[in-house]
Amino acid sequence: MIKVLFVCMGNICRSPTAEAVFRHQAETSEAGNLIFVDSAGTHSYHIGEPPDERAQKIAKQHGYDMKNIRARQFKSKDFNTFQYILAMDKHNFTMLNNICPPQHSHKLEMFMQHSTNFTKYKEVPDPYFGGHKGFEKVLKLIEDASAGLLQKINTTHNKINL
Repeated sequence: MIKVLFVCMGNICRSPTAEAVFRHQAETSEAGNLIFVDSAGTHSYHIGEPPDERAQKIAKQHGYDMKNIRARQFKSKDFNTFQYILAMDKHNFTMLNNICPPQHSHKLEMFMQHSTNFTKYKEVPDPYFGGHKGFEKVLKLIEDASAGLLQKINTTHNKINL
């Protein structure tokens, strides 16, 4: 089982969207039974809450299901559990990197480094204080980076038939 964790600040906008999108892409590529997907936040602001309603609405319009996702805070044991830990932005990457044991540093990456169509974006922007268009843009970025990540996992592990 390959375990993938997406991390943003509060775990109610970007990382749960990435969780839903990546899970859907893995399942539709017949890799769903080989990949476990989760998300977390570096802060404890929203523990136990569902994703932001705006994120859920945009996701649903594009065929992604977020109804069972609940916010949780990143825990140090996640470094042991997950093979891929993907930060949505530099701030959260730095926070994770500062607490990452050296033997797990290879697991930590910026999510957008897997994008093929939006290479000018190094981060997934936080749509929380914006409107509908911000959430749409975030979804498009996440769809693209998710496809690139899935391809990397397929190539690296050579077990998943896409």
